[in-house]
Amino acid sequence: MTFMQQLAAAWQRNDSLLCVGLDPEPERFPAVLRGRADALYTFCTAIADATADLVCCFKPQIAHFAAHGAEEQLCAVIAHIHAHHPGIPVILDAKRGDVGSTATYYAREAFERYQADAVTLNPYLGGDALAPFLERADKGAILLCRTSNPGARDLQDLSISGRPLYLHVAEHAMQNWNHNGNCALVVGATYPDELARVRSVVGSMPLLVPGIGAQGGNAEAVTRHGCTADRRGLIISSSRAVLYASMDEDFAAAARIVAQSTRNEINRARNP
Repeated sequence: MTFMQQLAAAWQRNDSLLCVGLDPEPERFPAVLRGRADALYTFCTAIADATADLVCCFKPQIAHFAAHGAEEQLCAVIAHIHAHHPGIPVILDAKRGDVGSTATYYAREAFERYQADAVTLNPYLGGDALAPFLERADKGAILLCRTSNPGARDLQDLSISGRPLYLHVAEHAMQNWNHNGNCALVVGATYPDELARVRSVVGSMPLLVPGIGAQGGNAEAVTRHGCTADRRGLIISSSRAVLYASMDEDFAAAARIVAQSTRNEINRARNP
């Protein structure tokens, strides 16, 4: 199945819009894992195993592995998810964006080396930088649009012909880049009004929404402004709140409790 087909099936099967971000920070691991050569793999697969029936996606962050020279553990984490939780797509959070052969190699890295089902991309260099990803109709291309960080306003709100830059990105994605139906956009939970404006431009295109939980985004506002007519259309990401629910040996069980609570909160908000 394509990324979009897997996503739609996971929304329905698990009754969930929740995505768990896998952003391992070894200094926050329980003592039993610290110092182990396979600590990142063991931590992330335990979280995945504990939460897989509660999510629509997993989203490992490449920098959290690469900073520790643990790219092979990232490969193994994704392989584990595919093997043990088939049908749950994996988004590689890499925010790639470059031109020419470099973009081609980044696409190969994401989809061949890591076997990700989708990847986050920076569209600032334009369509030719995105082309190697967009051409993979079976994979997801998730473009930064209106991000959740405070500095997002520095560029993304700049007015161009009377409209903010992030809406031009949304429009380009919808009209020019989505010829294979494999585009999605990143829109932060901390900006619900902007989320509504993006949704009005892109129709039913999926939106990856980081920023609930530790960053303070509100599930009710996100679903009210971002859901599609069928009350889906969102990939609502939570990382730290789930991953570090406990720093003891019960970390995976604690992560499940928080993930279940978050999924239920989202479902109450989208089905009032």
